[in-house]
Amino acid sequence: MILCCGEALIDMLPRETVAGEAAFAPYPGGAVFNTAVALGRLGVEAGFFSGISTDLFGEMLVQALAASKVDAGLALRSGRPTTLAFVTLVAGQARYAFYDEATAGRMLSPADLPVLPEAVRALFFGGISLVGAPCGAAYEALMAREAGRRMCMIDPNIRPGFITDEAAYRGRIGRMTGMADIVKLSDEDLRWLVGPGTIEAAARALLAQGAKLVFVTEGASGAHAFWADGAAFEPARKVAVVDTVGAGDTFNAGVLAAFARAGALGKADVAAAGEDLVRAALRLGVQAAAVTVSRAGANPPWAEELA
Repeated sequence: MILCCGEALIDMLPRETVAGEAAFAPYPGGAVFNTAVALGRLGVEAGFFSGISTDLFGEMLVQALAASKVDAGLALRSGRPTTLAFVTLVAGQARYAFYDEATAGRMLSPADLPVLPEAVRALFFGGISLVGAPCGAAYEALMAREAGRRMCMIDPNIRPGFITDEAAYRGRIGRMTGMADIVKLSDEDLRWLVGPGTIEAAARALLAQGAKLVFVTEGASGAHAFWADGAAFEPARKVAVVDTVGAGDTFNAGVLAAFARAGALGKADVAAAGEDLVRAALRLGVQAAAVTVSRAGANPPWAEELA
């Protein structure tokens, strides 16, 4: 099992009523939630760990996970409210306004961490859950506890407007990327985190800090992979883009699914991954993300859609 650790929330997506009025419709989402759903749909055994409310939105989240064959048994349920993210689209790009104070996900603490069953082979972390307190500390503590024996992947999915303490956030992301076996960022995230320069130079700076593989997505251009003695690139598929909600999250699932299908989810497997496996991961990530951007919201493909 791949355990996805991070936020689950409700995306309030812009819609229009039959009377022509602006409105928002609720859809289950969150970066890490989306990756878990995409993994389940791609036929990979997946689990989800977060704080999830018992309110009506929390029930929507649990039902959506189950519908995509994701095990939410490790999630911590509470009566706190669900995080809401109101989404607006600017030239097809998603912009977010988060309502996250005192929510079930935000208030997850290091004391709430579960004992993981042996079935958990790998862990995935990321999203806005790494920003807030106390949940950010909880996920960092979970990675620190498990990284020595289980493969870990992180996608910070950086939202600068959501960050209130940049120094603390940069410190956490630096520590977690240093512990991770696989790091994935968008080109924008990479420059925010590492600074100006070429994509390859910035990615290799992350490799020098401990990662074995670094994936970098460039939107409509495609995606890169870098490892100790190599690099690869996969161009994006040409599709009619509806919106980009969940694209990077689906890419992450494609990468992890490729490693799972190859029976290569162990730390040693990732460290020894050859070019063929890395290229397969790039292809599946790009292929799956292309389906997601071709339809509204975070709606990852099922395995049969990629056949």
